[in-house]
Amino acid sequence: MTFGESAQNLPRLRFPEFWDAEEWEEGRCRDIATVHSGYGFPDRFQGVKQGQYPFYKVSDISRVAERGCTYIREANNHIDIATLNKIRAKTVPSGTVIFAKIGEAIRSNRRAIMTIPAVIDNNTAGLKSKKNLSSDKFIFYLWSNVSLMDYAGGVVPAVSKSALENVRLCYPHDLEEQQKIADCLSSVDELIEAQEQKIHLLRDYKKGLMQQLFPQEGEAVPRLRFPEFENAGEWEYDQIGNIASITKGKGLSKTDLAKEGETPCIRYAELYTLYGAVIHEIVSSTNVPEESLVLSQAHDIIIPASGETKQDIARAACICPKRVALGGDINILRSNLHGPFFSYALNGPLRHTVARFAQGDTVAHLYSKQISQVNLAYPAWSEQQKIADCLSSVDDLIETQGQKLDALRDHKKGLMQQLFPVH
Repeated sequence: MTFGESAQNLPRLRFPEFWDAEEWEEGRCRDIATVHSGYGFPDRFQGVKQGQYPFYKVSDISRVAERGCTYIREANNHIDIATLNKIRAKTVPSGTVIFAKIGEAIRSNRRAIMTIPAVIDNNTAGLKSKKNLSSDKFIFYLWSNVSLMDYAGGVVPAVSKSALENVRLCYPHDLEEQQKIADCLSSVDELIEAQEQKIHLLRDYKKGLMQQLFPQEGEAVPRLRFPEFENAGEWEYDQIGNIASITKGKGLSKTDLAKEGETPCIRYAELYTLYGAVIHEIVSSTNVPEESLVLSQAHDIIIPASGETKQDIARAACICPKRVALGGDINILRSNLHGPFFSYALNGPLRHTVARFAQGDTVAHLYSKQISQVNLAYPAWSEQQKIADCLSSVDDLIETQGQKLDALRDHKKGLMQQLFPVH
């Protein structure tokens, strides 16, 4: 491949065998692909676990795309041949690229290639490459450069079949060049998918490890114990309210944040987006005077006081640094336990228990009174530290693999920008 100045209809990066090939063609989607529309099925015809044809919805596409996958192989719903005939619906051929055509989902432009003939719902559309003009994989990557919002209309964004057929595209005539581009990007996608799978397996490993390193409900010792603690006896068992003080943070609005503020701070919303079970570095800061703030001590545990769901709110984080300002809607637990151990215990075996204590349906709330009633099992401090160090090492490995995944995604993004003309 070589870099060069990009003509209007030429990519900046082209494979050597195509350096002297003609400029790419400007045309319409209908020139190289057939547009397939989905069907609106009554609820009574959906949800069949087994059937001849998979039935795909926008949520199925999103789930595949979130995992970094190209192909959609599994479906939550199926349609049998009798229902298909009754509704007079048609299947979409294998190799079709499917994507959302209505609602906010069209902004993300997530898409997947079907591996077998299937049925798609009316919020979804598909593109099937035309023989001798394009390939399925090339259409998949070419479509990522399309902003469907530019073709959408209505109060709820929606793209009609006619609008899809008239989407402007730029592509090479040579099928070999199309295939070369698709193969290049597909190889990167395979690396991304493998990396995603590696992270998924590490998370499963950690989940299983936590189930072994902490006692099950009603038990006094864990099923897996480090050799030096095998004869250490049963764990202590008490309510959190008896072993920890529970206080609240103090309101910190978004406008209180400062790019280079004097005091590091954490707002409750950041617990959902920025932090895991153990916090070593603080992202945000503020210049609000310290006398107006609630500051942490080293190894304090923080838990959101409100959230969208009871399960979502049941999360904890140990703050390793001291003197971190803690915003409102944050519960602060302070004890003599090893902080990271306390956090892992709350995020692992006790998470479902904490969720059961949360109140509210539309918005979940978790108050100090409820947290104080949760029963916690814990060993001697040295064993607490050993367990926390073990789980922290797995977390470090997951983070490292996550950084590799981010690097692969950035690499692919850069390739996409170079392999397709800029308009």
